[in-house]
Amino acid sequence: MGDDEAGTASQLSRGQVAAGVGGFVLGAAVVGLLWVLSGTETGPAADARAACAALERIGDLPEPGDGQLSGSDLPPGTLDRLAAAKSLSEAAADVQSAYVSLADHIDGVHRMVVSLNFDAGGRWHLSQATAICGRT
Repeated sequence: MGDDEAGTASQLSRGQVAAGVGGFVLGAAVVGLLWVLSGTETGPAADARAACAALERIGDLPEPGDGQLSGSDLPPGTLDRLAAAKSLSEAAADVQSAYVSLADHIDGVHRMVVSLNFDAGGRWHLSQATAICGRT
């Protein structure tokens, strides 16, 4: 009785180990497949989307009639995010001409904010860039 019980226990352990290894391999394969399918997007389209995300995060800009403004009147991070959006959109436009318009409009927004002159022209560039981002 002792030898048969030891043999059965050994077989169950091997079966459990085989099932565990099989489950691990299958799980690793699924995770690997999901990682490959999700992948990190590269290229001009990714740069354009990142530029649009940075542009969206600049927040509300002051209205033209808010009087004399200084850089401290802007929401924190506005200039940095706008500079990032400008650089990313220019990088996308350098590689693919379809993004030249986006880069031009983001540059117009950048000029408006840096000059602290929130005029109709800069607002138009902002609306155009936002519209392009909606399609990108």
